[in-house]
Amino acid sequence: MRTAEVNRTTGETAIRLRIGLDGKEEIALSTGLPFMDHMFNAFAKHGGFSLVVEAQGDLEVDSHHLVEDLGIVLGAAIREAVGEGCGIVRFAHAAVPMDEALAEVAVDVGGRGFLVFTGSFNSPSTGGIDTSLFEHFFGSLCSRGGITAHIRFYGRNDHHMAEAIFKSFGIALGHAVALDPGRTGVPSTKGTF
Repeated sequence: MRTAEVNRTTGETAIRLRIGLDGKEEIALSTGLPFMDHMFNAFAKHGGFSLVVEAQGDLEVDSHHLVEDLGIVLGAAIREAVGEGCGIVRFAHAAVPMDEALAEVAVDVGGRGFLVFTGSFNSPSTGGIDTSLFEHFFGSLCSRGGITAHIRFYGRNDHHMAEAIFKSFGIALGHAVALDPGRTGVPSTKGTF
């Protein structure tokens, strides 16, 4: 089973995260940010991942450090669980509508971290989190995870937009890291990521 556990402790946060790419749908989340728990649950459930997160951060300052470090740790865990990438599909995309909102995500799990984040939220915060931190979260995740992601979204309700992004990212990532039964090597003309 392709799993990874990553622990990160800094002067600002303490995070333990375990992910299983092949699912068993064990999901247990305690980030200290109920809205991030909700987003991680949507990501894991729709991506078909098992995900356990225990996190603490300097929330008395604000949520910036914790949200950023959650992205770093999730990216590192995904990269470790994917390993050399032998047999994975690699490229995938998904679109998720939530009422008036739509999010589209295309990913390449090919070892190069890059994020294109197109869309804007309507309010400075949703669920107690500065909405600008969602781009920062995915940028940290992609950089550490070696994932290129293009995320496009629109809508009127910030909760709907954020949730559609996390769901579509989970679905696309789940398809991209799935094992292709017809492939044994690394899906790259270079032969490696």
